[in-house]
Amino acid sequence: MHLPWRWLLTMTSVASISQAQASSWNMPVGVTDISRDIFGLHMTIFWVCVVIGVIVFGVMFYSLFRYRHAKGAKAASFHEHTSVEVLWTAIPILILVGMAVPATATLKNMYDASEADLDIMITGQQWRWRYEYLGEDIVFTSNLSTSREQIRGEAERDEHYLLDVDEPLVLPINRKVRFLMTSDDVIHSWWVPALAVKQDTIPGFINENWVQINEPGIYRGQCAELCGVNHGFMPIVVHAMEEAEYETWLEERKAAAEQEAMGIDREWALDELMARGETVYQSICSSCHQSEGQGAPPAFPALAGNDQLIDDLDWHLDRVINGVSGAAMPAFRSTLNPVEIAAVVTFTRNAWGNDTGDAVQPATVAERIAQ
Repeated sequence: MHLPWRWLLTMTSVASISQAQASSWNMPVGVTDISRDIFGLHMTIFWVCVVIGVIVFGVMFYSLFRYRHAKGAKAASFHEHTSVEVLWTAIPILILVGMAVPATATLKNMYDASEADLDIMITGQQWRWRYEYLGEDIVFTSNLSTSREQIRGEAERDEHYLLDVDEPLVLPINRKVRFLMTSDDVIHSWWVPALAVKQDTIPGFINENWVQINEPGIYRGQCAELCGVNHGFMPIVVHAMEEAEYETWLEERKAAAEQEAMGIDREWALDELMARGETVYQSICSSCHQSEGQGAPPAFPALAGNDQLIDDLDWHLDRVINGVSGAAMPAFRSTLNPVEIAAVVTFTRNAWGNDTGDAVQPATVAERIAQ
């Protein structure tokens, strides 16, 4: 049985959904129960404000017209009217209480992340998202997949060119998913309007949020915090799947993770490392150091022709694994696995004319990380 406020939100939402879906000026209805409750609350408060505005301005304009000086109206002189003062105090209080009841119930539901079916750690990093499926041994980063040529308008692009990623967050529908959110560097904000989730990720803190998606599909969002020079290139893509399809994807990712772990102990050929490293570099490193390693000094030094990088492998590995304190270079020990670090270090040591001939092995990287 619906509570009266719940019934009011539902009726207001149903009456407004078709109009909102046909236009872009209203907030999205969303694909979760929470998002629909928020939309219903939004429309209820909106129409309450419309009615108040019509009444207040109606009385005001009627008074201005009816008692205007041109018609010979004379201002009345009176001191107080207790009944009127009580009335104009009581009515706003009742209206505010009427608004507060459904708003408080919706907020309580929004913050109840208990009894989740799946826990995911979301970590904001300049300028990507790291997703860890807790208890499933699945970890990956999600980066903007749009090329620099498309961003600059030098290549063909579609409407989502700044909202496409290489690895979307995959979730099952009809299951409650709890998000644990933090950051490795600065404050970010994970925001997907269709899911009614917007949560800051703060270094040193873990915030909670949750979602239960009702409909399969692709839902896009962005970082909603000014987190640095590439803030505009930090999109979010959520791929909601039917439960059976999600289970298939989960098993495939687990198998891929096991295969990746096995790759740490084997000897990799130089061409294998170069091919893998180029992919990692373009998705992770090129946003700062540019696609051809030319950098953007002084914040992002050039890698092509960098004598210290070429001459000192230990220095190079340390910078990639541990980052640079006080600089924009982050530590990749928790972002990339040993295979990816070995590959990207090998690539940058042999691309753009560097040609050191080094083939850094994942086992070497794993030893450095464990130290």
